[in-house]
Order: sequence, then C-alpha cells, then structure tokens
Amino acid sequence: MTNDIQPKPGILEISPYIGGASEISGVTKVHKLSSNENPLGPSPKAVAAFKDVSAALERYPSSDHWDLRTAIGEVYGVDPDQVICGDGSDEVISWLCYAYAGAGDEVLYTEHGFSMYRICALAAGATPVVAPETDRRVDVTKLLAACTDRTRLVFIANPANPTGTMLTDDELATLADDLPKRALLVLDGAYAEFVDGYDGGRGLIEHRNNVMMTRTFSKIYGLGGLRVGWGYGPAEIIGVLNRLRGPFNVTSASLAAAEAAVRDQEHMAHCQSENRKWRAWLRETLDELGIASDEAHGNFLLARFNSIQAADNADEFLKKSGIIVRKVAGYGLPECLRITVGKEESNRLLIAQLSRFMESQSK
Repeated sequence: MTNDIQPKPGILEISPYIGGASEISGVTKVHKLSSNENPLGPSPKAVAAFKDVSAALERYPSSDHWDLRTAIGEVYGVDPDQVICGDGSDEVISWLCYAYAGAGDEVLYTEHGFSMYRICALAAGATPVVAPETDRRVDVTKLLAACTDRTRLVFIANPANPTGTMLTDDELATLADDLPKRALLVLDGAYAEFVDGYDGGRGLIEHRNNVMMTRTFSKIYGLGGLRVGWGYGPAEIIGVLNRLRGPFNVTSASLAAAEAAVRDQEHMAHCQSENRKWRAWLRETLDELGIASDEAHGNFLLARFNSIQAADNADEFLKKSGIIVRKVAGYGLPECLRITVGKEESNRLLIAQLSRFMESQSK
C-alpha cells in the first residue's frame, strides 16, 4: 500500500545528527571526552538559580527573555534589543535558514563545517553547498569562489568544530565585505569564549548589516543539558527571527540558570584558565607521542593519525580503558579523533593509554 503523504523535497536527504557517545558496554567508570562539554560544570550560582525555579513550575516562562537578554547585553557589550534567545544556538541557526533560504536558494558552509548547517538548510528546502578548506582551515578565497547569485547564507564556526582552527578578524572582515549583496554571514561562536580577546564578530556586526553571530551556553557555561543559545545581529534581522520564535521557546529553569551563569564571570574565567592550561598540555604531549594536531582555539583537539585504520584502532583501544572520544569521519576527517579537554585525571589517563597504543603500533 503506497502512502501519498510525503515530506517536502530535501527532508529525506537529512541524516539525523548523532551526539557523542556517553556509555561503554561493560565499563562502569567512563571518561567522556566526546562532546566538548565543560568538565568543571556550570557555575554553582546557575545550579542554585535552576533549583529556585522548581518551586514555580506551573508558571509559563518569560516570553521576551528580557532578564537574560539584559544580562547578555551587560556582559558582552551588546544592545539587548538586538539579542534573541533560543533553545540552543541550533534553534537560532534553524530560524535563519527558514527566514532567509528556501527552494532555489543556496546555503554555503565549508567541508569540515558543523553538520547542523546542512540539516537546517535541507529542512528549509534550500540547497546546501560545500566549499573546500585548506589544511583543515576555512579558506576565505575558496569560500568566496563558491558563492553564486543564489547564495543566501554563509555559515562559519569560528573557532571551527571539529577542527579547532579559526579565522582572524581581518579575514572575517574581508569575507563579510566581499560576499554577494543578498548573502548573510553567520558566525557560529559556540567556542568563542575560549579565545582570549575575541568578540565573536560583535565589531563586524556593529559596522555592517550582513553579519549575524550565534552563541551558546552549552560549552564554557556548562549548561548543555538545558539547551540555551542566543544570537546577536542587525535589528532588522532580529525582528524577522522573532516572527518565527515560539513565545515560550526557552524554559524558566533555562532562563534563570543562563542568567546566573553569564553574570558569574569569575567562574567562567576559571574555566577558561583550566582549559587553556590542559589544552596546551594535551597538544604538547600528543606531539611527543607522534600524534599531530593543529593549534586549537576551543575546548578540544583534533588528533591526526597516520591512517584511518590507526584512528579506528586508537578509538577502540581507548574504549577499553573507559575513555570515549569522537570519531569524525562524518566530517570528512576519518583519520582523526576529536578529543575534549577534560579534567586532569581524564587527560592524564588519555595520554597514558595513547602512549601504550602508539608503542603497540611500533612493534
């Protein structure tokens, strides 16, 4: 029996997103280094704010998110009227695709770019277009060459996931200035807080009308389980996105925890410091083991092995010790493993086991 009820074109081309694994069969203690989560967790003030809301769960959350937008404005130096909050930054990305791309339009991203760009483009009915990178880094020249008169959105994660590389402010400015007139540059800043002195694109937005940035509370703020993200851009674009936003799209608990988290900059600075220290240590020790990695700017490293088989074998070897990292073959990097910067115990165990693995490969 045939079914005449069919989804619109593009939907069946979507491969569902699969998050990092969190369990290993038969292993009790697991060191999860697969999802770029903050190993230090959220601010205690965010946890307290979350608990406080539990006494009023019968009430709908704020529909305008004003308290959170005000806090974001104060901390990041942006106009809260140009901030929009979402159920994770993924929701903001999806709104952008629904609002600005559809049948006959193109959504451009790079070959190792975050998989949600393709998913959201297809969901909106647009055509995803991939531009090549150079040595796992976004290449502005190649990106601009891939633009056409049908390009409507250009997504760049800066720092990039899963590579950890990033563009300079000058390169971003060149990209924004040379895009087709109808194209919007979207800077995905999920890992922006891990980079000293980087504003995530705020300066570009203040002087242009074709740049938007997205941010998340899932990474440095440690609120991945609550799904809170935000976007900042020209007032006209924020006005458009608010027409798509559901009135109660962010829960009361999420709003309260996120506001407390962003106001606790002391905790965030501690997380930055710990990540910086252990990220540098991991890269140095990986290099000593003969495992290459690019200079990383997020809270993870992309470890490169000599072959696809070696990466697969290393992944299985680590699992036997209770360590979960992320295979990234789906991002066009089958010879690599993405490793989240963890706590000291996890980091040292990781290196000890990789040392054993590399020794076994040389015999």
